[in-house]
Amino acid sequence: MTPRGGPAAIYLPKGFSFSTANAGIKVSGRADLAFAEACVGTTAAAVFTQNRVVAAPVVVGRSSLAASKCRVRAVIVNSGNANCATGKLGLRACKRICTETARVLGIAAEEVFPSSTGIIGVPLPADKVVAKLPELISSRAASEEALIQFAQAILTTDTRTKIASSFCRIGKKEIRLVGVAKGAGMIHPQLATMLVYLFTDAVASPNRLKRLLTHACDESLNCLSIDGDTSTNDSALLMASGKSEISLSSSVPRAQFAKVLRDVCQSLAHQIVSDGEGVKHVIRLHIEEARSRSEALAIARSISRSLLVKTAWAGADPNWGRMLAAIGACALAIDPNLVDISIGAQKVCRRGMGNPFDERQAHAELAKPKCDIYIRLRRGSASLIFLTTDLTAEYVRINADYST
Repeated sequence: MTPRGGPAAIYLPKGFSFSTANAGIKVSGRADLAFAEACVGTTAAAVFTQNRVVAAPVVVGRSSLAASKCRVRAVIVNSGNANCATGKLGLRACKRICTETARVLGIAAEEVFPSSTGIIGVPLPADKVVAKLPELISSRAASEEALIQFAQAILTTDTRTKIASSFCRIGKKEIRLVGVAKGAGMIHPQLATMLVYLFTDAVASPNRLKRLLTHACDESLNCLSIDGDTSTNDSALLMASGKSEISLSSSVPRAQFAKVLRDVCQSLAHQIVSDGEGVKHVIRLHIEEARSRSEALAIARSISRSLLVKTAWAGADPNWGRMLAAIGACALAIDPNLVDISIGAQKVCRRGMGNPFDERQAHAELAKPKCDIYIRLRRGSASLIFLTTDLTAEYVRINADYST
């Protein structure tokens, strides 16, 4: 992969167009509808929340992908209302929006992929969405500006848009990929209030896309946590228009695309964590010498869920004992006498006991916007990097007032 134009460059894939509108769902009055149209023949794959409480668009989206054999022609997203815990009324509202979108486009309702994000338990005003469909569909454009507006319209408590893009060259042709995401709170592994849309012009079967997406998410979007809460609406959708005429059935383009997809997903993951509600410090947990990747993930999650650890990070307090206790709470047979913990370059815990270190330097390291913490287990050769954050009074303020 050879980047062009710097990290902010957008490589818009062929076969997609975008638009936005204001349906009056958000109290703020900002745009709250986002639409993407895909060309005929576009294939897709998706992964969804692991929460047992799921929103209506997740139910409908799963069902529609199965019914259409993973063919998607349109994506419609509303922000400001999660359409979750709204019963049969919420399902009817979601299905109506998909049906009306399909009618205007002249496609099957199962080819419309819905998403919602916002407050739980409030009926979605489908009439407002349906009334805006003609505007949404007539104003769509295959442009960077339209994509950026799409990224803005799906935000809730986010403070900035999240876009990542790259490409890979195969001979004289290239495959382009662009990803758009939202997410600032209720972020925890296995996808959390995260909506992620990935658009590429590669040629790929749904099964191939699903394997690529699952692997990329495992290395990125499922390796982060802001607050330990898994949302009801998580969705990550990968769509392939085929317009590049480069097939991922061949090993060389597939390997190159897999790397590009992972890089884009990792960039989106970093952007999500950095924009976490009330976040002052992003922590990169390096779990080293675990027995397996799943063990390393369990330990990272245990540390990232600990309120005592997260509040210590908020105060830049090098309290390694809290981290050691969180490791011991993960229900794995970890021998604390083998554990080392380092904050930046300083080893603060050696084999389960305090190691002399410069507290002022450790405090300064934790006070940085980004800090690396290393956990060495001496149990095996598996490792991973997990993104997490501190927990601040600002996070409490935002979520104490969220529904009002």
